[in-house]
Amino acid sequence: MSSTPDKPLVILRPDPHPRERIFRPDALARLHERFTVVEPETEEALDRALPDAFAVVGQPDLPAARLARAGRLRALLNVEGNFFPNVDYDTCFRRGVHVLGCGPAYAQAVAEYALGLALDLARGISREDRAFRAGRERYVSGGNADAVLLRGADVGLVGFGNLGRALHPLLAPFRPVLRVYDPWLPPAVLREQGLVPATLDETLARSTFVFVLATVTDDSRRLLGERELGLLPDGARLVLVSRAPVVDFPALLARVAAGRLLAGIDVWPDEPVAADDPARSLEGLVLSAHRAGGVPDAFLAIGDMVVDDLTLLARGLPPVRMQAAARELVGRYRNRPVT
Repeated sequence: MSSTPDKPLVILRPDPHPRERIFRPDALARLHERFTVVEPETEEALDRALPDAFAVVGQPDLPAARLARAGRLRALLNVEGNFFPNVDYDTCFRRGVHVLGCGPAYAQAVAEYALGLALDLARGISREDRAFRAGRERYVSGGNADAVLLRGADVGLVGFGNLGRALHPLLAPFRPVLRVYDPWLPPAVLREQGLVPATLDETLARSTFVFVLATVTDDSRRLLGERELGLLPDGARLVLVSRAPVVDFPALLARVAAGRLLAGIDVWPDEPVAADDPARSLEGLVLSAHRAGGVPDAFLAIGDMVVDDLTLLARGLPPVRMQAAARELVGRYRNRPVT
């Protein structure tokens, strides 16, 4: 199947998502109406389609040699959520190929979930639910000895990318003092949004609530190690919803086990978590199975974003809905596939 000037060819390879997870029926219909869509099931079929491809939706292996055969390629639209090193991004940027990501589709869902985890940690909601079901409920002030308010609290954000920007307005009604550590942003950018730029040590040492929102690079791996976690005030609440390798997990669990810290964790070093993992028996944890962002509305937003941006690109206009990858950063990410 080849393209025509009126219907450029789009390769649809949305693994690991089934097509129906990310495209509403009307969005898929619009995609087929405006583009010639091929869905290669083999690597050989993919190679045959590449010379005529206007765009690739997905993240198949695209080394330099393969990209050399894709002379008409204008865009690579990542719908998995992570930029893996299976693409020669330097070649893409050198040739003017748009490299786009779907991260913004997940940001709102993750931000709302992170807020929910923080409120649970503040008031012991799931802990007291378990106690009630076991006949150990504590009435009125009995179950509130360690409760704190989010309103007016000192809150730290480690990272201010898509997740931090989505969480910021959700925290606004609580009127917290918001300190942010993000070495990729100038302090002026944070101050313009009413945030307090801070070092990592300041962010941790002065926060009752800490939201870990940073992605994984070689620089941020185990960013929160034993020393850094030791800076947190006793009784602090830590919410981890970005990537597990940002935190030293043995050090985190040891601090929780010692009663120094409460934590809500949605991402884990190894998934699924082993049946005998000590995290399962720690009372100071709220456990979550990597489900913060994967809601149906978030998945379906991806397909809408894809169709909108492809339509703009076909008209000679820049994409506006998906996130454009920065050539200085895309090669630094060390995220793993989400299964």
